[in-house]
Parts: sequence; C-alpha cells; structure tokens
Amino acid sequence: YFTMLHYVYHKPWFASQCDRKTADDALLRSNKDGAFMVRKSSGQDVQQPYTLVVFYNGRVYNIPIRFVPSTKQYALGREKKGEEFFSSVSSIIENHQKNLLVLIDSQSNTKDATKLFFPVKP
Repeated sequence: YFTMLHYVYHKPWFASQCDRKTADDALLRSNKDGAFMVRKSSGQDVQQPYTLVVFYNGRVYNIPIRFVPSTKQYALGREKKGEEFFSSVSSIIENHQKNLLVLIDSQSNTKDATKLFFPVKP
C-alpha cells in the first residue's frame, strides 16, 4: 500500500494535501473539459483513500477511489455490479485517458462522459 502511495506522489495529476474546495477551485479555474486531479480523500477511510476530481461542462465531479483490501485493487465510485478493478490508481487514470469515464450528477441523476485530458495541480 505504501509503495503505491509513493508511486502516485510523482504524478502530474496527484495533489496530496489538497482539500476539496482547493481542488474544485483549481479545476473551475482551468475551465477545460476533462481537466482532472487526484487528491487524498477528506475522511481518513482506508477503504476510500483518494478522490478523482474531474471538470466537465461547467461542473466539478468528485469521484471516490475505493481500495478493496481482499484483492488489493482499486475501483471508482460506489460499489456496483460488474465494476472494473485496477491494480493501481495510475492504471485508473491511464484507462480513463483512453476510455470514457461516466459522470453521474447525483442531484439531477443525469449522466455525462469524458476522458481525462488535462492534469491540474492546485
């Protein structure tokens, strides 16, 4: 787990000690669809160590990155049937730089999708 942690620190999209507001503001300022970063999650939850923050269509989405201890893998968002698992946070990012990431607006329950294009640092 700690080697994984060490690995993400050097990535252009990783903002370690960044809180939600700082991350949201940085992405809103970038104003680019597909701008993104990964920050440490606000809660000290081992099962949800990081949050993927994505800007699309004028909105910022905060998507939890879950750690699954039984398989030592990572998954995005809430637990669901048929979800994809990844060996590292980096492989989640690499996957969604090539493949669309579905964004769900929890208020209106609408769906959008984008790829991760622009790494942003706060």
